Amino acid sequence: MSHLPILPVLLPMIVGAVLLLLRGSMDFKRGVGLIATFLQIPLAILLLLRASEGTLVYALGNWMPPFGIVLVVDRLSALMLLITAVLAFCALLYAIRGDDAAGRNFHPLFQFQLMGITGAFLTGDLFNLFVFFEILLISSYALLLHGAGSARVRAGLHYVLLNLTGSALFLIAVGTLYGVLGTLNMADLAVRVGQLSAEDQPLVGAAGMLLLVVFGLKTAIFPLYFWLPRAYSSASAPVAALFAIMTKVGLYSILRVYTLIFGEQANTLAHMVNDWLWPLALMTLALGAIGSLAAATLTGLVAYLVVLSVGTMLAGLAIGTPEALRATLFYLMHSTWITGALFLFSGVLQRVRGPRFAARLVAGPALPYPMLLGGIFFLAAMSIVGMPPLSGFIGKLLLLSAAGMGHLAAWLYPVVLGSGLLALIALSRAGTTLFWRQTEVSASAEPLDALRMTAVLLLLLASPLLVVFAEPVLTYLAATADQLLQPQNYIDAVFPTATEASP
Repeated sequence: MSHLPILPVLLPMIVGAVLLLLRGSMDFKRGVGLIATFLQIPLAILLLLRASEGTLVYALGNWMPPFGIVLVVDRLSALMLLITAVLAFCALLYAIRGDDAAGRNFHPLFQFQLMGITGAFLTGDLFNLFVFFEILLISSYALLLHGAGSARVRAGLHYVLLNLTGSALFLIAVGTLYGVLGTLNMADLAVRVGQLSAEDQPLVGAAGMLLLVVFGLKTAIFPLYFWLPRAYSSASAPVAALFAIMTKVGLYSILRVYTLIFGEQANTLAHMVNDWLWPLALMTLALGAIGSLAAATLTGLVAYLVVLSVGTMLAGLAIGTPEALRATLFYLMHSTWITGALFLFSGVLQRVRGPRFAARLVAGPALPYPMLLGGIFFLAAMSIVGMPPLSGFIGKLLLLSAAGMGHLAAWLYPVVLGSGLLALIALSRAGTTLFWRQTEVSASAEPLDALRMTAVLLLLLASPLLVVFAEPVLTYLAATADQLLQPQNYIDAVFPTATEASP
């Protein structure tokens, strides 16, 4: 049995523990953390190539499922690992220029956060999904407060309380499913849900809807998104950039649970969920766009763009066709990397404008290299809004095409295009304020840092690359969507492996 599937979890766990226990210099921690995070990229690429050949199943301790813990690498989880690895490396590359020194234990917490995120994408067990959720959330609590400040403390308090409530609801839902079905292995749950008796269906349905509330809170969908703009806009730039993948963990969980466990074999619940997802997606889209117009800081604006992107992807999940899922996954890749780049770029602007102006959308000092900074902001803004010929345009075009010409399109077209227009207005106003309205020179501003700009550009480069390599990417995503809509393949991959692994 290959040990490759467990390495993305094991590597940050060991490195985080070592960095926490050793009291080495900051340069040592930076070097070890950066190397460990970079290694996640080739690991993710290797797993993606292996997952293209077939689903990988890793049974911890060689214990057979459904009793043992399993990690499962299929096309979707391998894709999420790659997205996370690229984002995390760029965020850490930015952080080592001084942001990591604003508080204690940044690097161990960063590694534990990575451990929780990768574990959530790999686990084949619902209870261990809860465990990895808690690991990433506990790390995120500390990272959010990294650097202190009253705004971060207030935002952190709301963030902690809401997520603790979500964790309690998650446990109730998991306990209910275990009490009725006697298992928490996802593949086994999928089988048993399809064999439910009529008297057990309401209780399992209630647990399934409770999970939707939990995942909706993590994803930040309406009306559970109010914590996100304040938390993300208060965090330091590299932490906010890493948090760009956090909402995708909730979205991944919705996609995994409701295609596998509550898929075709649980039609009633699946239809209930879809009935809720569609209006929630449209409301999230609309309110994310309105929030971006009202944002007073660039970081707040980008945080609302994260909410807007969540609504866009949720609409694709609600449509549920292979074409819509392919569009959703493409847009997920695009939005994660570009919003991450915008958070890092906001951090750069805060430093070159000085603490008096920071990321506030008010007239400020003349910026160094205005053509460079203005060009980067323009490229990022056009990409996230969805203007041709960048990757955001392809993602939205694919989603609108997947909606067809029926009643779904009648709702989706005006909301997607209208929210895109509002986001364009908000970003245009921000750009003119930041780059054209200048008042005085800020004596406390910092010079432009080359390494920070490199991190921004690496993430921003994803947009043209997704266009250039659109054909192979979309081919992979189409196969991923087909795999998701055929949950029997996942089930068959888990149980034969367990049989072979038995003594």
